[in-house]
Amino acid sequence: MNPNHYVAIMAGGIGSRFWPKSRTTYPKQFLDILNTGKTLIQWTYERYAQFIPAENIFVVTSHEYAGIVAEQLPQMTKENILAEPSRKNTAPCVAYISFKILQQNPDAALIVAPSDHLIVDGAGFQAIALQGLEFATALRSFVTLGIKPSYPNTGYGYIQHETIAAANNTYKVKTFTEKPDLALAKTFLASGDFLWNAGIFIWRAQQVVDGFEKFQPEMFELFNAEKEHFNTPEETAAINRIYPLCTNISIDFALMEKAENVYVIPSDFGWSDLGTWNSAYDNLDKDYLGNAVAGEHVLVVDATKCMISAPANKVVVVQGIDDVIVVDTPDALLICKKEKEQEIKQYVAEVKRNWGEQYL
Repeated sequence: MNPNHYVAIMAGGIGSRFWPKSRTTYPKQFLDILNTGKTLIQWTYERYAQFIPAENIFVVTSHEYAGIVAEQLPQMTKENILAEPSRKNTAPCVAYISFKILQQNPDAALIVAPSDHLIVDGAGFQAIALQGLEFATALRSFVTLGIKPSYPNTGYGYIQHETIAAANNTYKVKTFTEKPDLALAKTFLASGDFLWNAGIFIWRAQQVVDGFEKFQPEMFELFNAEKEHFNTPEETAAINRIYPLCTNISIDFALMEKAENVYVIPSDFGWSDLGTWNSAYDNLDKDYLGNAVAGEHVLVVDATKCMISAPANKVVVVQGIDDVIVVDTPDALLICKKEKEQEIKQYVAEVKRNWGEQYL
């Protein structure tokens, strides 16, 4: 393993589209959504531990989840679990880990990745990740991984790339596009030069810091003024001073869409962002009527193409429905047409409005 290779696993999200199983106090990255016996963050850690030195694996999470991370990943040292004092999107998270690692190792190359995605082909992913680390180090560039689209998904961002490769299966990025409508997504798919944005980024820590200095100078100054405190007992106090002053902005908007030297590697390693119950449905085994069941005592009668999740100790009987999401928990039950799953966030907001945050 290369001692200059690092990974930062981002684990601060609340996963509201997986309500009611995913809750603010215990979100989806800490759940076994697919009934595999391991949580999503455990799978993510193990994936990177295959080719990144253990001491170079960091988890960046909200301060309220640091204890859960330590519990689910007992092999990690507490120094490698970084607690953000508030949620400010992904740009401050990336700035934090990049400044911190750069203080440790000026030659560091870093993967920044979500904690809650599914990757089926671990060996294929490892090969592409190492290719990205090598490219980013050699060309001092930003690299992102793009997924070859299989249908016109309107829930993902898209990356358009040049048609001639800059290196082996690595292309210069032309544009980033946020979630398109269906007509535009179909156009993207037909063009052949658009990829789904997987939200996995690879770069040298120095290039990221330089990028913040150029494109986000105010945030750069905040971290740069405190950098001597990173990797010391004063780090937490420094971060507590920095975060309230940081802009709430994604790394895509803050840096990737502005930088010139951005490249993408078209990838196919069985990826899903597991962002919705429909994506869980797509990745679960199904019975002969197309029902995906996550639960030990679920009886399905005359129902087809349903996504059903129930507690292990609860008997659930589902009869006579089609294309429905059923998620049962001790204090909340969701029954929703699969085609309406993008509205679950609205339903959660209504629950909050009517009964407060106790069910969130």
